Amino acid sequence: MTESKTRRRQPTARQRALLSELEALFLAEGFSQFTLDDLAARLRCSKSTLYALAPSKEQLAVKVVTHFFKGAAELLEERIAGIDDARKILGEYLAGISEYLNRASAAFMTDIAEFAPARDAYQLNSRAAAQRIRSFIDRGVTDGVFREVHARLIAEMAGLIIEGIQTGVVGQRAGVTDAEAFTALSELLLGGIATKNVLS
Repeated sequence: MTESKTRRRQPTARQRALLSELEALFLAEGFSQFTLDDLAARLRCSKSTLYALAPSKEQLAVKVVTHFFKGAAELLEERIAGIDDARKILGEYLAGISEYLNRASAAFMTDIAEFAPARDAYQLNSRAAAQRIRSFIDRGVTDGVFREVHARLIAEMAGLIIEGIQTGVVGQRAGVTDAEAFTALSELLLGGIATKNVLS
């Protein structure tokens, strides 16, 4: 691939701005009810401008959902940068997930759950988050701030809980939002695996 082709594939400033506007709109109202005509009218742009972002409304929705979760991952890494204590890292990471998901309306999360390609994007993000949590727990065990007994098992259980949150099972059974579920997971983990010295 030539350098010129690589440059052509980079989004323009206008496209980046539109993607951010679409993200804000979808977060507030969901995306399933919109047609491309609706979106063009709301964003005051042409349909051809939207087609430059994605060839269909469905693919546009996936692009926006992916953009949302990619942004979340980047902000979470920035949030924990420079923190040395594994317990604080884990707490900040899970708090960040909760805060970020609080930006999303129930309509947005429902549309993700009901649209397989968007759901896959969420699932990919959830798996990455679970892997990061496992690494934080391993680090905490090594540093002595988390108990070694069952720490790896708890990390795997946390991964299963995250999958349950992502698939909607936890929210449906407990009557909570995904953000509230991540807050509860944080409290459960930090209270359950911290060493006595840390808790005292």
